[in-house]
Amino acid sequence: MSDTSEKTTLPILTPDGGLSRYLQEIRQFPVLDPEEEYMLAKRWREHEDSEAAHKMVTSHLRLVAKMAMGYRGYGLPIGEVISEGNVGLMQAVKRFEPEKGFRLSTYAMWWIRAAIQEYILRSWSLVKIGTTAAQKKLFFNLRRVKTQIQALDEGDMTSEQVALIAQKLSVSEQEVTNMNQRLAGQDNSLNAPLRMDADGEWQDWLVDDKPNQEAELGESEEFKIRHALLEDALQHLTGREREILTARRLREEPATLEDLSQEYNISRERVRQIEVRAFEKLQRAMRRAARETVRK
Repeated sequence: MSDTSEKTTLPILTPDGGLSRYLQEIRQFPVLDPEEEYMLAKRWREHEDSEAAHKMVTSHLRLVAKMAMGYRGYGLPIGEVISEGNVGLMQAVKRFEPEKGFRLSTYAMWWIRAAIQEYILRSWSLVKIGTTAAQKKLFFNLRRVKTQIQALDEGDMTSEQVALIAQKLSVSEQEVTNMNQRLAGQDNSLNAPLRMDADGEWQDWLVDDKPNQEAELGESEEFKIRHALLEDALQHLTGREREILTARRLREEPATLEDLSQEYNISRERVRQIEVRAFEKLQRAMRRAARETVRK
């Protein structure tokens, strides 16, 4: 972000303050509704408004903290993990394109996770594995794949198991063997303590971000419900409102205000007003439909 945006201070997790105090501070920042988030993102992209960027960042600090908690098993200071995640969040805000039609939280999750994992790879001197995408994938997924092929508690793996993992993770067999030895350590046990001064076992190291079947099914069903609600809510709009909203927010390549102003022979500001009004009507219609669905 610009220098001006970086001058705005964010809550800091310090050893003296503690995690609880930090979590209390970030809860004070309000969660943005979709319309407010969209307008703030537009202000940042079009005018580099540092205040708008700051509001987007602070409203998602809780997301960073929640994701950072999933990496506590690495034995690293949680404050540093959260700080690295916040850096990823700021990068996401900087690059966020609201016209794509999705929420900032969805986009930011990838940047937050990448920043945290980069920090973990830099911090663990025991695991010197390089920085290629394949090596990172091996580091964060070896335990999961070993579990799938029932090799978790068998010490040194067979040549067939090594070959299968190498194929699944697109790395060499030697890289699989080396990583397995580094993660297992001399005890060859994933139940061995991480360090003498840290809680947790070796098996707590790796975070499996892959959703289980129940989560995937739930997300699929939720998507179908939301899609049906959206289709029904769109019928509450006038023809022009529906066309402008679709062109601006529901297409992979959104139309510009200038394009639509020429198409409908109205000003760009009038197009924006119609878009905002249509979006508000759409939200109200979807909320009503959602409430009726719950009652049923």
